[in-house]
Amino acid sequence: MSNNHISSTEFASLCQSQINLLSQSLGAVWSVIYLTEEMSEDVQTQLFPFAIYPPTSNQSFLKLPPTKLSEIWQALQSHSTAQLLPNNSAIKMETRAAEFTWNLKPTETQQIILPLIHQDTFIGLLVTGRDDREWLQSELQQIEEIARTIAIARFIELQYHWTQDELNAQENLRRIEHDRLDNLLHQLRNPLTALRTFGKLLLKRLLSDDPNSELARSILAQSDRFQALLEQFETESNQLANFNSQVAPENNSFALLSTKTNHKVDRSSFLLPSFATELTSVDLTQILTPLINTAIAIATEREIELINHIPKTIPEVRADASALREILNNLIDNALKYTLSGGKILLELEMTKPAMLGIAIKDTGCGIPLADQARIFERHYRGRQTQSNIPGTGLGLAIAQELATKMQGKIELISPNNLSEHSLGTTFIIWIPLASHN
Repeated sequence: MSNNHISSTEFASLCQSQINLLSQSLGAVWSVIYLTEEMSEDVQTQLFPFAIYPPTSNQSFLKLPPTKLSEIWQALQSHSTAQLLPNNSAIKMETRAAEFTWNLKPTETQQIILPLIHQDTFIGLLVTGRDDREWLQSELQQIEEIARTIAIARFIELQYHWTQDELNAQENLRRIEHDRLDNLLHQLRNPLTALRTFGKLLLKRLLSDDPNSELARSILAQSDRFQALLEQFETESNQLANFNSQVAPENNSFALLSTKTNHKVDRSSFLLPSFATELTSVDLTQILTPLINTAIAIATEREIELINHIPKTIPEVRADASALREILNNLIDNALKYTLSGGKILLELEMTKPAMLGIAIKDTGCGIPLADQARIFERHYRGRQTQSNIPGTGLGLAIAQELATKMQGKIELISPNNLSEHSLGTTFIIWIPLASHN
C-alpha cells in the first residue's frame, strides 16, 4: 500500500464529519469521497474510494477495487448530459446512483460531482446526491465548501507523508555518508601512522645541525596536525550523529524538523576552532615557524621565492592559537596557490594600527579583480578563478574571515599591491589585537 493510501484518524474523522453534514443538513441520501493515488493534474490518474455513506452491508469501502476517474466520467455522462453550475466549479448530472454506490437503493437522484482541488492540484472527487428535490444555489455553495475543506486537509496530509519520506531518505543518505567517512578514517590511519613513524626515525638519524633536521621536524609537525584533525573529525562526527538520533525519533519525523529548528547547530564551524575557552596571549613565533618552514619547502619545489621579513621576536597577541594557525595557513596557502613559477611571496610584520598587530602575506600573483573583492570572503565564491584550472573550493578566505572576526580581528585585502612591476599581486593582512592592550 502506498503512503497516499495511509490516512490519519484525524483525516478519516474529518471526512466522516463532512459526509454526515451532507446527510443531516443537506439531505444527501448517499455520498462517496474518492482520493487519488498521487497528486496529479491528469484526469486519468487512479482513484480509490475512501469514504462512503451509507456504508454497504456486503463489503467495506476500503476493500472496494480502485476506479479510474475517466471511467467515472464516461459512465456518468452516458446516462445524462452534463450541465455546468453557475460558478463553473462543479458538474451537476441527472442519473442513477446505483452504478456508482455499489448496489445501493436504485432511485432517481440529483447527483453532484465536485473535484477536490487545492493549489491547482487534483486530489480526488466528492460525489453526492439526493432523490427528493433539486439542489438550491445556497446548498451547492455549502457542498463546494465541504469539498474545499476535504481537499485542503488531504493536501496537508499528503505533504506530511512526502516530508516524512524525504526525511527518511535524507537520514538513510546521512547514514551511508557516515559509514563512508568511517571507512575513510580507517583507511587513513595506517598511512598516517607510517608517515609519523618515518618522520621520527628520520629526525633521530639527522644531526642537530643538519639543515634537513628542520625539514624532518616540519614533516612530523604536519603529520601530528593531520592526526589531530582526524581525531577531531571523528569526535565531532560522532557528536553530530548522536544529536541527530536524539532529536529525530524514528516514529516522528516532524520532530526532526521542529527540534532541529529550535536547536541551532552551526555546521559551518565543523572541524574549526570552537572558541569554547576565552582568548589568551599567544606567541606568534610558535605558530608561524612551522608554517613558514613548510611554505618554504613548497615554494622551493614550485620555483617560487619566499622572502621572510618577520622578526624572530614578535609581540604577543590576544587570540585563539588554533584559529590563528588556521587563518595563517589558509592565507599562506592562497599565496602559494596563485603565485606562478618565478614569482615571489613576501611575509612582513605590520604595526600601523593602534593596539593591533598585522601579519602581511604579499604575492606577485594574478591579483583579485575589483568586481570580485566585495564577495571574496563569501563561502564557495571564487569569482574569476572559477574559469581557471587552479583547484579550490572557495572556503579558505571565508573560514579565515569568520575566525578572525570571532577574535575581534580583521583581514584586510589589497589588490593590486604593486609588489612586482610585472604582475598585479595580492596582499592579505590579518590584524589581531595585541595582548598588551587588553
